[in-house]
Amino acid sequence: MGNAKDLRVTPVTAGAANALVKRVHYSGKVVQNSQLHLGVFLDGRLEGAMQFGPSLDKRKLQGLVAGTGWNDFIELNRMAFSEALPRNSESRALGVAMRLLRKHYPHLQWVVSFADGTQCGDGTIYRASGFVLTGIRKNTSIWAAPGGEQFSDHALRNVDGHTRKHAQAQRIVSKTTLTKDGHTALSNGGASMKGYREAGFRPLDGFQLRYLYFLDPSARGRLTVPLIPFDEIGKRGAAMHRGKTRVGSNTDDAPSVHEGQGGLIPTPTLQSVEAGD
Repeated sequence: MGNAKDLRVTPVTAGAANALVKRVHYSGKVVQNSQLHLGVFLDGRLEGAMQFGPSLDKRKLQGLVAGTGWNDFIELNRMAFSEALPRNSESRALGVAMRLLRKHYPHLQWVVSFADGTQCGDGTIYRASGFVLTGIRKNTSIWAAPGGEQFSDHALRNVDGHTRKHAQAQRIVSKTTLTKDGHTALSNGGASMKGYREAGFRPLDGFQLRYLYFLDPSARGRLTVPLIPFDEIGKRGAAMHRGKTRVGSNTDDAPSVHEGQGGLIPTPTLQSVEAGD
């Protein structure tokens, strides 16, 4: 299978990264506003991708670190690795990616990313790669329709032009509430979450976790929210591995302090969610 040290991380086209993400990422979806695409190659084959871009919730996230300018941080909004990659590939690739960001984008102070503790994992790879945990919250961003179709809350509200998904959700609401009058989700073309709830939409059970990586070490001292010990994940019932909830308070992969290193489990990233404290 090779060695993680044999990996090559280099920029690739959006098309190449998107094709890899669609093939490997558990969601099968790409993030349209990704701007930087890094490919992970093994023996000349593209087997992984990391995609970076602006957060959809920049105004909410900017204040996590005092003194952060509008373009001083970036989101790792997709990370996908194939099973062909050797053990420890994720941390190796992330380490190279962070060095590339420091070298070529010196204005960037920190990186934010989210772990999907509702469908995938609680962020083992981040904890093993020097990220700090700054948010654990119940999922409110990934919703399921009565028939099982899944939508982001941004798509339901039609934020940033999620027209196709929004229209699909509206059709489901129309069918579900055919015999009801004045349901909120369709009134005046709006997208009230109350209306979706009335139509049977529900947030998926689980959690979303927010992680930060400091490209500029001084940024850590300007963090405006508390660091959360890693063992708090299990204590809050947010532990998940490969889509399965982990029982108990032990996350099994990293010590409770942020300086620790742990084992590695591929944990693809989310976008368009904000994990609160």
